[in-house]
Amino acid sequence: MATEQQITGDIGERLVAQQCACPRCKRSRTLKQLPANFKCADLICDFCGFLAQVKACRVDDPEIPPDTILGAAWGPQKERMDSAIYFPLYVVALAKRGRKRAIYYLSADLQQPEIFQPRSPLGTSARRAGWQGFTYRLADVRDRLVKLS
Repeated sequence: MATEQQITGDIGERLVAQQCACPRCKRSRTLKQLPANFKCADLICDFCGFLAQVKACRVDDPEIPPDTILGAAWGPQKERMDSAIYFPLYVVALAKRGRKRAIYYLSADLQQPEIFQPRSPLGTSARRAGWQGFTYRLADVRDRLVKLS
């Protein structure tokens, strides 16, 4: 059974795929969801191969991008950062109440290591003990986020 965060993430991915054109080739309806647990990317353009990460969250006001948003696994993200590989990021802000939403975009070339903050590894009693995630610090790049819808 999917968690609330997984459901929110899936909604975000579907919204971006349905509403956004590919930033590289500019074609509409070519962004497709990748399989769950695909490392560091959620969408691919089935025309040009563009890859992107999507993060979705529930907020009080979607017109204001969140200051932080949970990322995924730190290990694969850190490996790519060490190789200077960054994926473009879509942030989907969904209203906690009502149907308001907003989609923001941060291109890969505007990302810097400082926005990626490793979280503490999960404790020994956790189901996935030792797993470590990270947080995107979007407050540091708010002026670089492009509102798409």
